Order: sequence, then C-alpha cells, then structure tokens
Amino acid sequence: MRVVFMGTPDFSVPVLTAIIGHGYEVVAVYSQPPRAAGRRGLELTKTPVHQKAEEFGIPVFTPKSLRSEEEQQKFRELEADVAIVVAYGLLLPLPILEGTRLGCYNGHASLLPRWRGAAPIQRAIMAGDKETGMMIMKMDEGLDTGPVAMVEKVAITENMTTGELHDKLSMTGADLMIRALGALERESLALREQEEDGVLYAAKIDKAEARIDWSKPAVTVHNTIRGLSPFPGSWCEMEIGGKVERVKILRSHLAEGSGAAGTILDDKLTIACGEGAVQLLTLQRAGGKALQASEFLRGVADLRVL
Repeated sequence: MRVVFMGTPDFSVPVLTAIIGHGYEVVAVYSQPPRAAGRRGLELTKTPVHQKAEEFGIPVFTPKSLRSEEEQQKFRELEADVAIVVAYGLLLPLPILEGTRLGCYNGHASLLPRWRGAAPIQRAIMAGDKETGMMIMKMDEGLDTGPVAMVEKVAITENMTTGELHDKLSMTGADLMIRALGALERESLALREQEEDGVLYAAKIDKAEARIDWSKPAVTVHNTIRGLSPFPGSWCEMEIGGKVERVKILRSHLAEGSGAAGTILDDKLTIACGEGAVQLLTLQRAGGKALQASEFLRGVADLRVL
C-alpha cells in the first residue's frame, strides 16, 4: 500500500520506522515546521519525524495549515491508499480525511473515549489511572471521536513516570499499527463506534500546574510529579543556604509521615503534604543536572521547602 505518514515528536518515530521496515511504500511524510532552537533561538530544528524521514530519503512536507485548496490538492496528488497519523499536531480538514483511498488512521495514546485530546499520557498518570493503552481509530472531523479498530492495554504502575509510559506506549503503538495495516490490506479491519459514556478531555498542560502544592494529599502530589516528569517537570521553591531557588522534582514515591504541609520530616527528603507524605528521589536545580536525593543533599546546606 502507498502510505502517507503524518507525525511530529519522538513518540511517532517508532511507528514510522516500523511501517518502513515492514515494506510499505511511504510516499510522503508530513510534520510540523522546523522550530527555532538553540541557546539564542536562532537555529531552526527539524522535528524528530522530519529527521527520520530524511534518513530514509522520503519527501517531507511541513505546511503550517492544511486548509488551503493548494495543500489539499497536493495531498490528493500523492494518490495514497491510506494516511497514518501519530501525534501530528495539526487538525485534518475533511478534504484531507477523504484524500486517500482508505482514509486516515490515528494512533492515539489512551483508552478512548477517556483522554481525548493533546496530553493523554500526562493526564492518565496525573489522574492516578491504573491502566491506559494505544488505540488505532479511523479519523473523522471530531477530536479523537472516530470509530476504533484496535486496542492494546498497558498497565500504569504506582511509580511510573510519563517518560517511561511514553516510551512503552510508543513501542506498543508501532506494533499495533503494523497489525492494523495488515488487517486493512486484507480488508478485515473491523471498526466499532466509541462508547458515549466516559468521555474525558486531556487538555494541554498549563505551566501553573507544574508548581507543587504541598497542601494537597500526598497521592495527588506524587501523581503530579510523575505525570510531569521529565517534561515540563514539577517544581517547588527551596531555600538553600539562605537563597531561594526553583528546584524541579523528577521522581518521588509515597512515604510514611505527617506534619505541616511542606515540612521536611527526615534526612531522606520526606516532605509532609496536606495528607500523608512523599519522599523526593530525583531533583534538579536550575542549570544543573538531575541528581539522586543523596547527591542533591551533599551539595546543599540549611535546606527549607517553601
């Protein structure tokens, strides 16, 4: 089959690589335009999918929008059998959705209809979900509302971070998409409509959510820390040697103990929350590298959590 692949971040790369590795003809890749990067923001950096496609010599298109007739005609002229979409980041108008012989299929990182939208991995962990998964769905004009073709569930363990779940779901999605393409080729891919109950939207992470509120229950604090690790990273202010600094907290676990919210309870960085406590395991000072708590404590004096 002639395939158009549409994706942007690292999460999408294993799916593209698997499609190529299984012998499908990828006639074009669509990705977000290069972004300013570097210390001064002067260098334009291609997306991970863009870079991977170029390694394989596949043409890459980076339109800012797909709403113009010109872009839609260019898409139709590829004469693709199917479009595969994984974390692309642009809305697909109806002419694009109908611009291939078999339609557009999306690899989405949640158990739809729970966590439709932009940040399903983070939201699942922050909500304390015990499982999530990858779903292959045929796209329609709604936001992740199309009928589902395949699903693979993945357990979320108590201390799993978004980074760890991201990598597991990415590889799961690659395998699932290959199975879906095979069934589509055999004309045996069955679709079922999504449930009407249980719809939740995974809104983009707001910067304000990253600041740790020690007055919340420990389980909420812990879920927020792991849900935002490694990016953007939960943070709090600490007074270190009389100077207030912003410190990222990248890993924690639930711990025994109680006290006034934000109180350091022991020499292992156990912090009291509104209910219960968490032990901080991995921390990062501004401009520094991530450190285990024992290493972090060796470099600080007169520590106080604010």
